[in-house]
Amino acid sequence: MMMTSNEKKVTKKDLMRIFWRSLPMEFGWNYERQMHLAFAHMMSPLMKKLYGEDDAQYANSLERHMEFFNCTPQIVPFIGGVVASMEETNANSDDFDLSSISSIKTALMGPLSGIGDSIFMGTIRVIATGLAVSLAEKGNILGPILFLLLYNIPAYLLRYYGVMSGYKLGVGYLTKIQESGLMETFKKAASILGVMVIGAMTNEMVAINFTLKLGSGDEAQTLQNILDGMMPGLMSLVVLYIFYKLNKRKVNVLWQILGAAIIGVLLTWYGILG
Repeated sequence: MMMTSNEKKVTKKDLMRIFWRSLPMEFGWNYERQMHLAFAHMMSPLMKKLYGEDDAQYANSLERHMEFFNCTPQIVPFIGGVVASMEETNANSDDFDLSSISSIKTALMGPLSGIGDSIFMGTIRVIATGLAVSLAEKGNILGPILFLLLYNIPAYLLRYYGVMSGYKLGVGYLTKIQESGLMETFKKAASILGVMVIGAMTNEMVAINFTLKLGSGDEAQTLQNILDGMMPGLMSLVVLYIFYKLNKRKVNVLWQILGAAIIGVLLTWYGILG
């Protein structure tokens, strides 16, 4: 896709703003949508540049990035770079599918979080802490300095090269996808991957254990064993569906958390859950 003088272009300066604004990514974390405020803050200068002439488009772009988002902070600039290329394409096109932006964010944040957490939380942080503690125990001031260097140098490098490569990757593939007419297929594939990630996260992160026993004597089985025999993870899926419906009805998330805590305590008190 050729750029003309009337088209809006993302520059390196715009990408550097995304880089710097990605640093406080966890400062706006909350239980409802997690990193959505920080992601919208990170993208807002670019949204202003691309859509600032149209107040409605600008507001819609910020609202678009206020959707649920969560990812390893060091990986976020890469996703920001990809999204920047998609927003640029949308700003210069009348028929761009906006839902593809949300789809690609959902598809990327799950798998990249798994990689990012393993690298930074499970590897670099552990190694940096081990080396720093060994020096600090001896009273060496280089201990905390070494930790900060070992942890932050790779983090900053990944943030910088991530946003640059994410933008270049997005521009190249978006151009090819649009020219070949595969955008709908691309969006569908991203949506399927996103659903798979949510399903896997539900089974791993939503834990329900019914200790209530049905039957008598040696034949007695817990309700959990019976449910697992029907479909492992069934109640995790049911709980997810309940919260999904509550969110569709716009029930305040804090009330949902409080209600879940009260119900959990009561069911545990009466020996139904364990």
